[in-house]
Amino acid sequence: MSSGLKGQFNHSVDAKGRLIIPTKLREQLGETFVVTKGLDGCLYGYPNDEWDLFEEKLKKLPIQNKKARQTKHFFIAGATDCELDSQGRILLPQVLRDFAGITKEVAVVGNVERIEIWDREKWDNRNLEIAENMDDIVEDLEELGIEF
Repeated sequence: MSSGLKGQFNHSVDAKGRLIIPTKLREQLGETFVVTKGLDGCLYGYPNDEWDLFEEKLKKLPIQNKKARQTKHFFIAGATDCELDSQGRILLPQVLRDFAGITKEVAVVGNVERIEIWDREKWDNRNLEIAENMDDIVEDLEELGIEF
């Protein structure tokens, strides 16, 4: 059983929009995987089995609920199948790069069941903000019954 996608890897996107996927993440992601818009202004990359689980959750959302429809639009309309080339790169479509503000430098971050692809400056700022607030974050999680 996999221990989950983890780690931070800094790379850059080339002029054609190609991004090297770190070797340590490729095995768990597979030769093909799904990239879509993510929360907080990043992109999410799901191994196909995890994407299938996520799609099943989306399928259960009621069509008559406006927020449910918006959620499906957000994640599904932006989704694209990515395939590793012989050099371990994927092509990030322009629409996804624009959404995440990715121009050159990126951070590819493992997040257990998925990867996140961030504009590097945005990630560095967010990571600093999280570190500064971690005590409060952990307290809030304890109220939800999650203890470390």
